[in-house]
Amino acid sequence: MDSHRTASVSRVYVPNQYTVWLGPEDHERLAGYESSLAQELAAYLLEHARRHDYALLTRPEVEIKLDERLRLGEFGIQTRLVKPAARQGEAPSLGEEGHTMVYSVPPKQKEARTKDPVQRVRETRAIVTLDDRRYVLDGPVAVLGRSRDCDCVFSDPNVSRRHAELRRRSNGDWEIGDLGSTNGVKVNGRRVDRVRLAPGDEVQLGTTRFTFDIEA
Repeated sequence: MDSHRTASVSRVYVPNQYTVWLGPEDHERLAGYESSLAQELAAYLLEHARRHDYALLTRPEVEIKLDERLRLGEFGIQTRLVKPAARQGEAPSLGEEGHTMVYSVPPKQKEARTKDPVQRVRETRAIVTLDDRRYVLDGPVAVLGRSRDCDCVFSDPNVSRRHAELRRRSNGDWEIGDLGSTNGVKVNGRRVDRVRLAPGDEVQLGTTRFTFDIEA
């Protein structure tokens, strides 16, 4: 909701229709109380909108669906702004569906010991936009490759099993590093071993290209 706000002259509108995509294992676990969970999520969205003074065209609706491509612990969220029917019998007006935001549960990290207890890491998230999907990577490290064990999985046979890694710096910036892949990593057409990424950079692994972005 917060990521898909639209500001008008006097109000801030947010999506009112949400599709939650789950992998086969997670979807099976929800069998029996899927409808109750969807209603609970919708109620939470309504309260969140009221708390932040967001404008909703209708009460939020949540639908839970299956996506065979998602692994255990991964879930996608797709939003849409739906205008209610102006007259009885008229179909509601559907806005364009946004990218599916795919979230992964980050692995448990050992507590970092720093010499300076005041030092703080600026926690940003990396966004990988690939075709119709957006992967949201919490970090601090995310591995990209063909293996199903990677944080961001590519089906391209020219991508190595563990091709590259995205690593968050202490200032919130991100960098990409080659993990000894066969076909290397290119950023904006230039082959690199390790380099800082900027929002909007085009990254190529094998024959697959994606756009990088940062979310604070």
